[in-house]
Amino acid sequence: MLDDNASVIEIKGLHKAYGALEVLKGVDVTAKRGDVVALIGSSGSGKSTLLRCCNMLETSQRGAIHFQGEAVKWKGTGHNRRPSDPAQVTRLRTNLSMVFQQFNLWAHMTILQNVMEAPVTVLKQDKSTVEARARALLQKVGIAEKCDVYPAQLSGGQQQRAAIARALAMEPQALLFDEPTSALDPELEQEVVRVIKALAAEGRTMLIVTHDMAMARDVADHIIFLHQGLIEEQGSPSAIFGAPKSQRLQQFLAAVA
Repeated sequence: MLDDNASVIEIKGLHKAYGALEVLKGVDVTAKRGDVVALIGSSGSGKSTLLRCCNMLETSQRGAIHFQGEAVKWKGTGHNRRPSDPAQVTRLRTNLSMVFQQFNLWAHMTILQNVMEAPVTVLKQDKSTVEARARALLQKVGIAEKCDVYPAQLSGGQQQRAAIARALAMEPQALLFDEPTSALDPELEQEVVRVIKALAAEGRTMLIVTHDMAMARDVADHIIFLHQGLIEEQGSPSAIFGAPKSQRLQQFLAAVA
């Protein structure tokens, strides 16, 4: 186990391009155990790409990614760079659960089956043990009564809470949220925000890409403002929202207020 001051996620000098288009131009992000780091910025600033590179859903061209002190191993350079150890990628991903904007639940499975699937098939855990944990997690996110229904029968907020339960079922060391509330109307959004706030209060390590400035202010310990692929400004919520230094951040906050 890492001590409480150790970095769970550490990204150094990350560069990501699609052809000639540079999306990330050298970004550093650190999340220690229990940290909640919010990534904010306008569309196209590189927030979601950074999160996907962290989980190796996207491959970066330069830079280092460490998870719990372990460096991701690479082969090749530039646009030919790829992770060199598929087994390592699989192992790291099991400890980095991601919650997507569009829920990504399996439509042909009940909510309970959705939550149970990865621990049973990927981690090879005992089915009865996983079912008990899955039911407890659905209770935790407030939809225990929906365990036997299918995703199409749920509201967007309920589906996203099911997706959070599914992520938690892997017992990850960190959670990655990619715009978890942006597909929801304001009332359903608050259902999900309450769950994320409760996870933050438990001391979960989280990286959250969000357009919801109120949630970023209330939940995060540290906020990173990305602009055109670089970190324009970062700091505590009180510093970012109360005394923004850069003109670009001031403009951004005025536009989303």
